[in-house]
Amino acid sequence: MPPRAEVMTIREMCEAFEVTPRTLRFYEQKELLFPIRQGTRRLFTRRDRARLKLILRGKRFGFSLEDIRQLLDMYDRDPGQQEAQLSRTYALAQERLAAMEAQRDELNEAITDLKAQMAWGQDMLTALRRSNRP
Repeated sequence: MPPRAEVMTIREMCEAFEVTPRTLRFYEQKELLFPIRQGTRRLFTRRDRARLKLILRGKRFGFSLEDIRQLLDMYDRDPGQQEAQLSRTYALAQERLAAMEAQRDELNEAITDLKAQMAWGQDMLTALRRSNRP
C-alpha cells in the first residue's frame, strides 16, 4: 500500500475537488476511478486524483463519460503512446468546440429574439396603460 501522503480519503477528495461522495462512488462504479479499498474505506492515489481532474475537465467541456473513459483507457494501455491519445483528444475537442460554438450561436439568436419580444411587450404595455388613463 502507498504511504499515507500518497493517498487521500473520500472526504479529502471531496474537499479538494469540490465533489460529493456520491460523485466519487459513481465514477468508481463506472470504472473511471480505482481507489484502494480497506474495508469500507476508500483511499485515492495520485493516479486517481489525476484521473478525477481529467474527468471533471472533460465533463466541464461536455465530453461524455464514454469519451473520457476511452481517452483514459488509451493512456492506461500504453503510457508511451501519447501521440495517439493526444490526437484522439484533439479530434474530440475539435468536435466539441464546434458543437459548443453552434450552441452559443443558437443561444445568441434566441436572446436577440427574446429581447425584441420583450421590447415589443413593453411598448404594448406602455400603450395600454396610456390608453386606460382617465
